[in-house]
Amino acid sequence: MRRCVDDIAVWQTQVSLVQGRCSLIALDALIAPILRIHDRMRDAIVAATEQSATRDMAAVAMDEVGDTIYAIDRISEEQLIEAFESEVAPLAPMLLIAEGLPNDGQVVLPRGTDAADVQWRVLVDPIDGTRGLMYQKRSAWVLTGVAPNRGDATSLCDITFAVQTEVPLVKQYLSDQVWAVRGQGVQAQRHNRITGERTRLALQPSRSTSIGHGFATVARFFPGAREVLAAIDDEVAAAVLGPVLPGKAACFEDQYISTGGQLYELMVGHDRYVADLRPLTEAMLAARGAALGLCCHPYDLCTALIAEELGVVLTAPNGGPLNAPLAVAPDVGWVGYANPAIQSVVQPALQRALVRRRLLEV
Repeated sequence: MRRCVDDIAVWQTQVSLVQGRCSLIALDALIAPILRIHDRMRDAIVAATEQSATRDMAAVAMDEVGDTIYAIDRISEEQLIEAFESEVAPLAPMLLIAEGLPNDGQVVLPRGTDAADVQWRVLVDPIDGTRGLMYQKRSAWVLTGVAPNRGDATSLCDITFAVQTEVPLVKQYLSDQVWAVRGQGVQAQRHNRITGERTRLALQPSRSTSIGHGFATVARFFPGAREVLAAIDDEVAAAVLGPVLPGKAACFEDQYISTGGQLYELMVGHDRYVADLRPLTEAMLAARGAALGLCCHPYDLCTALIAEELGVVLTAPNGGPLNAPLAVAPDVGWVGYANPAIQSVVQPALQRALVRRRLLEV
């Protein structure tokens, strides 16, 4: 790894016009401040977890319709509006979108700006992976996606700049940060929070053509439909790899309770495919008199651009384009394949399993 210079101006000068309507200067001006905000939020969360007991971080602060807000979430949410208002909004009017914010999760900045004058929509997840982090089990991530404003039609596909920053465990002194501009590739660096040193990373998704002896996961983090999701997982593995052999493990799974974390595992070559199919089970659960429960939301996928820039294939569960509005409420299903070869092997088996259970229409 090469030493990463703190000043990213050299890389920024390579950024070209984005989607025709956004000037180089406008996009270029947003990148460094947003990276600074991510550093600030990471450091604040780590400092709080160092000083607080697990029971305090895991206390329920508020129960909202879309999710439960824990005490640890409040650390970053308290800084979110102030940070974007002071560092980003003076450069260009923006609509900040995040769970926990007033007005259904949408705040126009600078305050008093007419919504019609907003140039950018910025979708943020201040802590993706709260549950793992608050119990100090696994890193969480700060996620941000920036899109030119197209009103309510603005979607994940419009995101032109995205960054995700690892929030490490207290016992962990290294954390990674990855960002991308659409069509310009990916930049990544590893931060040593003890020395302050930053080293450049080169990320590479898996080039394997098989899920054999690799991590392949159907997400089933929470109660509700887990038996169905596990059966789908087993059916796909059997269809792709054949029957289980005595004393052998054909592939493995990793239930990382963080969509940003799952995307990162695909980016760095740890995982072969990940499928989050929870929204597809809603009708089945309703027929049982049960609720769907917590699902992935657009803010969890706001850094999908980074994975795509690295060559990861992301789709909707039906194999179509992955997309969703830039909002906090919608439930989103998705599938990520490390490369097209893995997609060609797994996707047909996955869709057969879904169709057979009437979770997907042909």
